[in-house]
Amino acid sequence: MTLMARYRYMALAPKARLDRSAYLLLSRIEAEGPLSIGQLVDALGLETSTLNRQTAAMTRAGLVERIPDPEGGIARKFRITDEGLEKLHADREDGVRGLETVLADWKPEEAAAFATALERFNSSIENLIGHTWPRG
Repeated sequence: MTLMARYRYMALAPKARLDRSAYLLLSRIEAEGPLSIGQLVDALGLETSTLNRQTAAMTRAGLVERIPDPEGGIARKFRITDEGLEKLHADREDGVRGLETVLADWKPEEAAAFATALERFNSSIENLIGHTWPRG
């Protein structure tokens, strides 16, 4: 796990557009649509103060914008900007290319078995901590 996380970011270092926390938050907002700080706290299990710092930095960087709740609620929500979406997709594509490089000499059935095991592993962690990731 440590190697996967470490080398994913080392491989992208010259090209990385987002830090790890921005990538995670933008991915969640992309999956669910605009979210408030409270919804992000519930979804990610992070402290409110941590998310306030992260979203403030992302707003200053032009990655997200605060908008009124589209459903009429009181809390303002964070929506991805075009720039944030562009950077998220570019980093994701770089990550996929990196995985393709690592798995280049794997047999297709080995790569499929790894993907299945990794998905199950992630789901098991999510179930234990009570923070599931939305999947399409």
